[in-house]
Amino acid sequence: MKITPIPCLSDNYAYLVECEATGANALVDASEAAPVLKALEARGVRKLGAIWSTHHHFDHVGGNEAVASALGVSEIAGHASDKGRIPGQTRFVEEGEESALGAIRVKTLHIPGHTLGAVAYVLTDDTGAPAVFTGDTLFLAGCGRLFEGTPAMMHTSLSKLAALPPDTRVYCGHEYTQSNLRFAAHVEPGNAKVRARAERASELRARGVETVPGTMAEELETNPFLRVRSEEIRRTLGIPQNASDAEALGAIRAAKDAF
Repeated sequence: MKITPIPCLSDNYAYLVECEATGANALVDASEAAPVLKALEARGVRKLGAIWSTHHHFDHVGGNEAVASALGVSEIAGHASDKGRIPGQTRFVEEGEESALGAIRVKTLHIPGHTLGAVAYVLTDDTGAPAVFTGDTLFLAGCGRLFEGTPAMMHTSLSKLAALPPDTRVYCGHEYTQSNLRFAAHVEPGNAKVRARAERASELRARGVETVPGTMAEELETNPFLRVRSEEIRRTLGIPQNASDAEALGAIRAAKDAF
């Protein structure tokens, strides 16, 4: 599979997914139409098979209808609970639903927390490492704000994503990596892997290169929201060592909101 990040708005990403074996394609999160259509034209894409929305927020679905109209899209997917909130939605997916994009296998995970209808799309084929599109639930070295869900929901959702194979490539909805790693270094200053990852991210951004994708292995090593049992993080933020994982996540999220 080939995955091409398309920068949109100020710091969003849409993604073109292409099955190199069959030519089938789809777009993840049509944030806005103009940059998506320009990028697809540059790649010679004149027909698009589907749009997959990770959640209903306008900065992820604002281009749905214009892109669909321009490129003949008949399928716009999102979670069933987002019916009426995702423009042009024609497919209403549920947890564990499986489909195919050419030779690419696609599985939907329901991951509420940022929004109640947030979903991830997990892609596998026979050519390389899996990929997951996490929207605004899991960022590189971070997670989304809890606009509709609870800390317990977010912890369950992040745990579901963390259980994917370590080499899974993580494609998230925003370029927040540098700021997320600054927070990660603040709450876990003894984590050398956070410092090393921050240096790499800074080098990439200085060259105008996206930090996506990361890997799930990197997230487990550096993302404070996947490291809720870290004694150092708990000491830094004054989280009791006997607090539940969900309680710790809520405290870490509150600290990040104020950071």
